[in-house]
Amino acid sequence: MSELTLTLIKLGFLAVLWIFVLSAVSVIRTDIFGTRVPNRQVAKPAKKSAAPAQKSKPAKRRRGKRGQPSLLQIVDGPNSGQSVPLGDDPIILGRGTDAAIRLNDDYVSTRHARFASNGEQWFVEDLGSTNGTYIGSQRVTSPVPLSMGTQVRLGKTIVELRK
Repeated sequence: MSELTLTLIKLGFLAVLWIFVLSAVSVIRTDIFGTRVPNRQVAKPAKKSAAPAQKSKPAKRRRGKRGQPSLLQIVDGPNSGQSVPLGDDPIILGRGTDAAIRLNDDYVSTRHARFASNGEQWFVEDLGSTNGTYIGSQRVTSPVPLSMGTQVRLGKTIVELRK
């Protein structure tokens, strides 16, 4: 082979090596810091009027129906004992910054699973995690209804709905 061919092969190999290194750094950065969230527009405060300010009443906690779960609790794993009160909004679990509970579990994805309600029933949905979400030994592939006390496994972490 000529000297020019060997030089081109070396430069090509070097370029492929750098592409690999940069993609690995990008994956590690995303895993550590999570995905970027676009900046939200902040509303400007309203102008103050001459009328006296009214005192706002403290928000009442909405009580659920009897027998309905009121919180999502981690029962086993690195974050054992942490819990999130259930409301109308979906709850995302994972290692990312947008998670309701940030899990310190190496086997959990940045956005691992979502717990959501349709008003009457709670569901768990896997968000395309690498290691999967399980109820018992059954992998969750679509939204699955949950009852109180059903254990859901995300990596080494086990969560359940509680009263």
